[in-house]
Amino acid sequence: MVQDIRGSKVATTCLVIITLFIGGVILRQARPVLFPFFLAVFLSFILYPAQDFLTRFRIPRWISILLILITTFFIVYLLGAIVYSAGKSFASEFPKYGQKLNEILMSLQQRLDLPLDLEPVDWVSHLDIGRISGFVISSLGPFFSFISNLFLILIFLIFIMAGRGRTRAKLEASLDKKRAKTVSEVIRKIDAQIQKYLAIKTIVSFFTGLFVTIVLLLFGVDFAVVFGFLTFVLNYIPNIGSLIATAFPVTIALFQFPSVWPAIWILIILFSIQQVMGNFVEPRLMGSGLGLSPLVVLFFLFFWGWLWGITGMILAVPMAAIVKIVCSNIPEMRIVAALMSKD
Repeated sequence: MVQDIRGSKVATTCLVIITLFIGGVILRQARPVLFPFFLAVFLSFILYPAQDFLTRFRIPRWISILLILITTFFIVYLLGAIVYSAGKSFASEFPKYGQKLNEILMSLQQRLDLPLDLEPVDWVSHLDIGRISGFVISSLGPFFSFISNLFLILIFLIFIMAGRGRTRAKLEASLDKKRAKTVSEVIRKIDAQIQKYLAIKTIVSFFTGLFVTIVLLLFGVDFAVVFGFLTFVLNYIPNIGSLIATAFPVTIALFQFPSVWPAIWILIILFSIQQVMGNFVEPRLMGSGLGLSPLVVLFFLFFWGWLWGITGMILAVPMAAIVKIVCSNIPEMRIVAALMSKD
């Protein structure tokens, strides 16, 4: 009997591992379709409040959806066009930063008291600037691949937003009245909590990127708008994202200005902005109930990064938060939410 129980546990464990492996392969291969769908779902939760706002003024559903989609399309397309063109400009300006890097390295080489018969090395001459610039341009493609899928995202958004509010009627048609009311209430709570999380996260990320852009513009740093947008996007990745978003403009400032002091001040100010927004503003708005365990965050970052690259890492933490929200509202799965919590 004991041997049968052990055998069933081993079989169940193997089945779970095989299922996870097959699911990962499917997600990886179906990325061209699933990524626009996932992004459309996230956007729908962010745009639901706007739809509710327009509905209060008795604007027909299809008109409100059309207005929201047109506005979203132009905002996303405009941001993508601005950042992509700025990225191409950065690639064309790269030789200037390469020359500055050469001066810094040669100065450092001279300060190391090298032998007199050893001439400083011209580091830039050993760099293939054209290849590096081409790499920068090609790197923009994966990061902004959702621009090419914008039409598909909008199609998904149309069906998602048009079908909103019909869940209750479907539940009442398939379940008894009491059961349908209970399930409908759980879905409503999950929907409201996901909307709150994504809305707050997006607003905090937006203002963080806006403050970073203003600071960089005041200092006169090149590509300030690009770094502001990068901060907005990377703010969805906790800790690692803010570190990367701060390192890029500080590095450019080191190459751009003759003195290191502008870069030092930029580092201090940007670090302060990240700390205030991430450790004080966001937790106060979000509440303490959505804190995720660092181990869970790390696992989701590695898993979705392996599946979908940078775009997967950006969506990883929101996905983890949504999984926790769903599990916390289902009694049988609250143990999973407790394990995902940092408390």
